[in-house]
Parts: sequence; C-alpha cells; structure tokens
Amino acid sequence: MTPQNARRILGLRPDEDPRPQFAELENARASIAALVDSAPNEGLAERYRKGLAEFDEALDAVRAENAEAPEAPVIPVDAESVFEKSPEALAPTPDPAPAFVPAPLPPPAAIKSVFEKSLEAPTPAPAPVSTAEIPVKSDPSALPVPAPDSPAPPPPGRALSYLVWFFVFLVGVAGGTLLYIKDQRAKHERNQTRVDFLANQGALYSENRQWQEAETQFEEIRRIFPDSEIAARGLREVAEGRSDEQRQFVGYWTGQATAELEAGRLDEAEAAARKVMERFPDEPETPVLLEKIAAARLTQERDAAIAGARKLLETKDFPAAIAAARKILAAAPDNADAKSIATEGEAGAAQAAADSAKAREMFAAAQARDEGKFDQETLDLLRQAAALSPKDAEIAALLEKFSSYTRTLRVPGDFDNPIDAIAAARARDRVVLAAGTWTGPLVIDAAIELQGAGPAETIVECAPDAGSAITLGPDADGARVSGISFRHNAFAAGADRFSAALVRGGGVSFSDCHFTQASGHGLAVIEAGRVTVSRCRFAENGWDGVTAIGKGSTLEIADSVALGNFEHGIETWDGAACILRNNRCEGNSRNGIHTDNGLASATIEDNQLTANREFGLVLDSAATGKITGNIAKSNLRGGIVIRAAAAKLPVTGNTATLNQGPGLVLEQGLPVQAYQSNSISKNTGVQVMPGADLTRAPGMPAKDEAKIPRAIIVREPSSGE
Repeated sequence: MTPQNARRILGLRPDEDPRPQFAELENARASIAALVDSAPNEGLAERYRKGLAEFDEALDAVRAENAEAPEAPVIPVDAESVFEKSPEALAPTPDPAPAFVPAPLPPPAAIKSVFEKSLEAPTPAPAPVSTAEIPVKSDPSALPVPAPDSPAPPPPGRALSYLVWFFVFLVGVAGGTLLYIKDQRAKHERNQTRVDFLANQGALYSENRQWQEAETQFEEIRRIFPDSEIAARGLREVAEGRSDEQRQFVGYWTGQATAELEAGRLDEAEAAARKVMERFPDEPETPVLLEKIAAARLTQERDAAIAGARKLLETKDFPAAIAAARKILAAAPDNADAKSIATEGEAGAAQAAADSAKAREMFAAAQARDEGKFDQETLDLLRQAAALSPKDAEIAALLEKFSSYTRTLRVPGDFDNPIDAIAAARARDRVVLAAGTWTGPLVIDAAIELQGAGPAETIVECAPDAGSAITLGPDADGARVSGISFRHNAFAAGADRFSAALVRGGGVSFSDCHFTQASGHGLAVIEAGRVTVSRCRFAENGWDGVTAIGKGSTLEIADSVALGNFEHGIETWDGAACILRNNRCEGNSRNGIHTDNGLASATIEDNQLTANREFGLVLDSAATGKITGNIAKSNLRGGIVIRAAAAKLPVTGNTATLNQGPGLVLEQGLPVQAYQSNSISKNTGVQVMPGADLTRAPGMPAKDEAKIPRAIIVREPSSGE
C-alpha cells in the first residue's frame, strides 16, 4: 500500500506528521476490533474484519514510513497574545511539546448504536471547535500565529474522532447495503426457483394438452417476472397448441359429420356436429353443417313418407295413400312425388270402385254357373273377380268352394315340403304352401295351382348355383302361381346366372308374387313361353327385373313394379312381344323399359318410368303396337329414345319431364313432326334431340354393334347433319 493511500485511509493530511496520532489510531483500531466481536450477524462481522485488516495495513505503512524520522516537537501557544506578536516572534522553540492526550472514544456499544441508526438519520454536522480545548504551554509566544483570514485547524484528537465516526458510518452503510443486496439476491433466488418449477409444470401440462393448467403456470411466471421470455414463449405455445387442437378437433368431427350426412346417417351426423358446437361454440362452419343436417332430415323424413305412401298404393289402400300424400303436400305444396301419389291414389280409388263393381258382376255370373262340380271357366272367372276385389269376402268364399272341387294338397299337413307335394299333384290340383321359408328349387310340369299365404309370409328360395327357385316347363301350360316370394339365398356373379323364376314354354300366370335378390333376372320367359303377370314386384335382381327373350315369347305385365334392379326394370328382346300396362319402373341401373322386339308387337301404356340411371323408355324395334300415356321423369340420361326400327309404332300422348338429359331422342331419319303430340318439357339441355347417331358408341368396333340395343349411347348430331 502506498503512503498516500495509507494516510487517506487513516484520515491524515499528506504533509502531517502521523507520530503524534499513533495512540489515538490504536484506540480507533481497538474500537473497530470490538465491532467485529459484537456484530449482529456473520455477514456484517466479515465486513468489519475486512475494514480492520485494511486499517491495520494502512497503519503499518505509515509507521514504516516514519520509523527513522525524529519526533516533531509540540510548540506551546499563548492563546491571549498569539495575535499580538509579529510573524518573526512565532518561530518554534526547541522545547518538545508534551504528549497529546486524545479525547476518549465512545464505547463499542455506542458505536454500534450509531451504525444501526446511520441508515435512518443523516450524520450530524460537527460542532465548532473551541480554542479553549487546545492544550498549550506556559509560553504562548512560542506558538505559531495563523494568518488573520485563515480558520483555526481542528485539534488532532477531534479530527481522528471524526475519522473513526466516518469510517464506522461507511462500514454501516456498506453493511446495510450488503444486507439489502443479500436479501434481494435471496428473494431473486427464491423467485427463480419458483419460476423453474412453474416452467417445468407448464411444459408438462402443455405436453399433455392441458392448456388451461399450462396457461396458469406461465401467467404466474409473468407476474413474478413481467418481462420473462419463458412466460412469453410458454403462453405462445399454449395459444398455438389450443389453435392446433381446435383445428384438429373441428376438422375430425366436421369430417365425421359430413361423411355421416352423405351416408344418410343423420343422427350420427348431428351427434358429431354437436361435439364441435359444445366445445367450440364460435366455430362458424358448425351451424351451417347443422342446417344441412336439418334439411337432410326433413328430406329424409319426406322421402320416407313418400315411400310409405307408395306402399299404400301398392297394397291398393288408396284412401290411406291419398291421406299420406295430402299430409306431405301440406308441408311441401310443390312436392311432385306427393302430387303424383295423390293423383294415382285418386285414380286407383276410382279404378278400385270400378273393379269392385266388375268383380261383383263376375261373382254373380259364377254363382249362376255353380253346379257343384269342377268347371275351369267358372274357376277362372272367380279368380279374376278375386284379383279385382281381393278383400271381398263373398268372392273369396265362392272361390274356395270352387277350388275344393279339385284336389288340394297342403304343406305342411298332407306333405312335409313343397317338392313332394308338387311331385304328387295332377292337372287342376291345388298345392297350398303355409307361411314360412321353403327350400327349392321347385319344378312344375303340370297345370296346377301353387298358392301361398302372401309374398311376405310364404318364401321359396334356393342357392344361386342350384338353379331357379321355381321353374315351369312346357307341360305346365295353364299353371297359376300366387302369393309367394321367389329368391336366391345368396348372390353369385358370372356370365351364366339363374333367375329367381323361369318359364320354359307354356302359358303361366303369376299374381301377387315377389321376385327379388336373384343372381340373374327376377323372372325370365324363354322358349316361346307366355306369361301373364299382375300385382307383382321385381326388385334388387342381378340383371333385369323381368325379361322375355326370343321369338314367340310373350310377356304381359299389369299393375306391377320393377325397382332397383341392376339392369333394366322390364326388357323384351330378340323377337319377344310385350304388353305393359300401368306399371312403375323406378331406380333401375339401366332403363325403366327397354324393348327390342324385332317384328313382334309392343304395347306400352300408362307406365311410370322414374329415376332410372339411363332412360325411362327405349324403343329399339317393334312392328306393331302402340306407345301412349307413359311418363318418363327424372331419369339420369334422358326421357324417351326411339330408334328407326321402331318407326312404325305410334308414340303419342307420352310425357318426358325433369330428366337430366334430352326429353326425347330421335335416331337419324325419324321426323320430329310425328312425335309432336308428346309433352316434352323441363328437361336438362335440349328438349328434343333429332338426328341422333345411335349406331355405335365412340370407338366401338363394328363387330360389337349387336350390343348396341343393350347399351345405347346417345351422341348429338354434328353441325352438318
């Protein structure tokens, strides 16, 4: 340590002789040492020790500097005459000054008390120094005389006391500051520990997608350290996580709702959309989706009501069908299906009344012919009367009486199964099948009557590779089948498929039967078979609902439906003839009715051809007959197609409307004027397409032209045609 620094620490002036102050400095050191022992805590004691060590080092440096120098004499001063002498008389005398006795320092406890209060109150200014307190020798003339304008220097003892007091004050301030710093540091360390804990907890909550809990942790960090980057980053991650989770949640459940909606599962669709609404009520797409679901539900309910009304029509419960249609129209006055059902119901009710009156006439005629024995003509008359008025109890009773004139074989009862009963039956016998599912295939080669309990109760089925559920051969001419459903119990794909029912020659009639879920056709007529069908249903078959094939084959269908078949609803081709009246062909994958009769006749009247995947009616060829009163509506590719080979057929009074293609398509060479009596309106695109090229599909080889009748593709004529 340099002498200058040592004097500064001890409070000595640069030119002052320190030796007279050594005793007072020793007393000051003792007081500082006492402070070390009485410090209130180890931290402050350590600060006192450092101050004491620094004091000792300064004192040692000053002593070392003045070890060889002689002690300076103390010159006595006469206080009363010092200012009367001339400056020359103030020369120092050789007599040494007496040893200076410093004023006593306060005890350590008092110094400690002063330190403790130093931070609360400012240090008081030192009191003025009185000259009376300065010890002098008896000869005052020996003291130096200060200049008139210079203040008297403070006595050495008092200056040293001030030095000690100032040192103690500095140490106190330093100690207090260190205590404050230490307290702040401890507080910061506690806060940092808490922040570390909260940050770890927040990260854990975020990983587990517990966003609210994570946000709480990071918000507390921000309250502790407002500018914390950890809090800012954590809150950003929470916001991004919430946003991502919302997108994922909304995307998943909205997709689920949309898929269920498209599949028609509206309850599931609404439940999925409600999940989004409950968790994120402000999501804008959810209300729109719920509105779509509500609209679809209304449409679905309306479609179900329409389907129910149509079933009432099929069962000829016309009053109930009319009431159902009117209920639909009350909610949707423009609903075309409901209007159609109401119209059909009213017409059906009128027809039922007429049929009932006619049936009663036949009943009266049959009663007059009853001679108590079998009469085929009378039996046929009663069967027709029963078909016209199936709920007339008197007609049913008389029919049962006439049927009893023949032999009746009952299953079960007389036989355990229909195969054995049919094998034992002779011409004009009646085989009655009770309600239940019976195993085929059945083969009939006699003019018998096969009667079931109704198509919903009596079912005959077989495996698709075992053949048709029922086959009627040429010897079954005159056979009658009623009240039975025929089907396959599985589906077999392939080029060769059996029909549910097959007629191979002979004349057969089917009434009140269902032909469904066959691998091939529902009913097929071949080998010049002649079939009459009334009040039957052909649905969901692998090929046509019903078909007649080949020259000499004849198909007469009335009051029947062909629904959802994989090919055409009704088809006649390769020379077969047809008479189709008052049937409904709907939702078939090809055309509603397709005829390619060659030189045979085609009479097609008052049929409803709706919502088929291709056309409502396709006339490929026919030599005679008539096409009138048919309605082709809402078919995918168009309404009615007429080819040149059917030019001889009068096509009048038909309607083609609301189809998604042309209303009327005429092959090249057919004059538009010949078909003006038909109503063609509200179809997509052109209403009438004349001059259409129906010879082949684009790119089809010439060798495949024979396939055209079963796969018509319409091409518009070029601008030059």
